[in-house]
Amino acid sequence: MADPKGFLKVTERELPPRRPVPVRIMDWKEVYEPGDTAVLRRQAGRCMDCGIPFCHSGCPLGNLIPEWNDLTWRGEGRAAIERLHATNNFPEFTGRLCPAPCESACVLGINQPAVTIKQIEVSTIDEAFAHGWVEAEPPARLTGKTVAVVGSGPAGLAAAQQLTRAGHTVAVYERDDRIGGLLRYGIPDFKMEKRHLESRLRQMRDEGTRFRAGVEIGKDLSWADLRARYDAVVIATGSTVPRDLDIPGRDFAGVHFAMEYLVESNKAVAGDQVPHQISAEGKHVIVIGGGDTGADCIGTAHRQGALSVTNLAIGSQPPTARPDHQPWPTAPTLFEIQSAHEEGGERAYLASTVEFLGNEAGEVRALRVAETEFVDGRRVPKSGTEREIPADLVLIAMGFTGPERPALEQQLGAVFTSRGNVERADDYQSTASGVFVAGDAGRGQSLIVWAIAEGRAAASAVDEYLMGSTALPAPVRPTDVAMGLQHA
Repeated sequence: MADPKGFLKVTERELPPRRPVPVRIMDWKEVYEPGDTAVLRRQAGRCMDCGIPFCHSGCPLGNLIPEWNDLTWRGEGRAAIERLHATNNFPEFTGRLCPAPCESACVLGINQPAVTIKQIEVSTIDEAFAHGWVEAEPPARLTGKTVAVVGSGPAGLAAAQQLTRAGHTVAVYERDDRIGGLLRYGIPDFKMEKRHLESRLRQMRDEGTRFRAGVEIGKDLSWADLRARYDAVVIATGSTVPRDLDIPGRDFAGVHFAMEYLVESNKAVAGDQVPHQISAEGKHVIVIGGGDTGADCIGTAHRQGALSVTNLAIGSQPPTARPDHQPWPTAPTLFEIQSAHEEGGERAYLASTVEFLGNEAGEVRALRVAETEFVDGRRVPKSGTEREIPADLVLIAMGFTGPERPALEQQLGAVFTSRGNVERADDYQSTASGVFVAGDAGRGQSLIVWAIAEGRAAASAVDEYLMGSTALPAPVRPTDVAMGLQHA
């Protein structure tokens, strides 16, 4: 364990400072300053000998958190990354993008601020890359079996890496022009610079994973043909159908889904030419939706030079402290201030969108909103509270309803659940033999840590399907609910 009295001597959380707002909104670099090693080791020393480490079950990956906390406190970075990689293929992603349910489950959180697990995780992997400790792990032998993974987000990449290391010949198909899925085009660089993705992809290529960008399965190559070419297929396409807002004026120019906006911005930041790019420059921007995607839009709009940014959420503002009905170690719903929220703009809760208003040119000019009231358990606009908010650009960030269905249904005969996800069994296999489903395509919109966990588990199921048995770890099943943290 770490310092036996560390949590008694150091009672406060310490995190690296974020770069000053006026500085960071001038570029697309990550918002945090470099961390202090002494602070990191001091925080790792707060990890207590709690007997039952609830952080293990708070994390869907089952990360061995006390072990690498102890190694970090002792200054044994290489050993720490080995323990971290034992359960997590991509800690450089989760350490930056995961909301850290492990910290909600931290036993120290009963009466003190939780251990800074997420910061220790990302610092551990960053140190490992800096020292060359992240090396390719090619298989000792090949099995002769082939697997196609469709989708190159965290679930697809995790499944591909595990299956490659098991000795199978793996090809990852991605319809975009570059590999990475939402890690590439959905996440702004101020949250995760793409160099981290590139470093991991280099390792995977060196291990033998093959990447096929710019190939859309279902269009360039049918799902049936893909299944015929490979011994097994993993569907990891994500939950990509956005939830729409069906109110008057939806067809006005200037009203877009959040992903349309974020993808174009990420391409522009990468140096691509994006004709007629959706931009917030010089505009009054409204972001509808209070989640992570909405925050990504807010931060992007600030960097593009928006005149104003207003964020609307239909629900109530969450509390700042853990409510009584969400006791430890469940994941509480709390008021969150992400880096984008620090950078300006207004956040409004219990805001019901009523109508988009446009000008004579067919462009959005304002959004009519009202306060929200509850009638028969339904959220409805409260009469007499309507007001107009100026808007030149409206971004709908209300989540996603599931994967794209037509090609999967027509070409593969895939069956979908009542929630719009691809139906699958406990072994991740769909109703089509030899076709497995991992991540948001089967789970619904969820967390990156769940995507990686499912990618690893699906890989184990594929390996067993192909070889009759497997040595790959399978941390979760589709029906698992760890500590109430399922976000399906």
